[in-house]
Amino acid sequence: MDAAAMASELRALIGKLTRRLREQAPPGDLTWPQVLALGRLFRDGPTTLSTLARAENMRSQSMGAIVAPLEEAGLVVGAPDPADGRQTILSLTEKARALVRDNRMAREDWLCRIIEAKLSPQEREELGRAIEHMKRIADG
Repeated sequence: MDAAAMASELRALIGKLTRRLREQAPPGDLTWPQVLALGRLFRDGPTTLSTLARAENMRSQSMGAIVAPLEEAGLVVGAPDPADGRQTILSLTEKARALVRDNRMAREDWLCRIIEAKLSPQEREELGRAIEHMKRIADG
């Protein structure tokens, strides 16, 4: 298989796997953009609304509409930026951190069960090597 065919197959496969992983998230009242915003704050730490919006490739106004219900739900809190009082630094509450951890655990548990059920020990070793290759691709 040439590189172009691999790229096409890999893109389609990653999309399908992403959709399957989304399906495994515990049911809740959050939209997928809200889950993504919480995940970004979990990974990257406290930040401003505009920085969060840029990281998710959207306008600040759109991110504001995503974050406002999260604040109302007690998942995100804002505090004045000590370097620029006009800005607000958004951070996760402990309730949000627990929600993100539970969500990730559910998806990882599902993936672990599928790997163990569908792949032989030799195939799991091959997958481990493939994951290392994919990390190199993702790192550019």
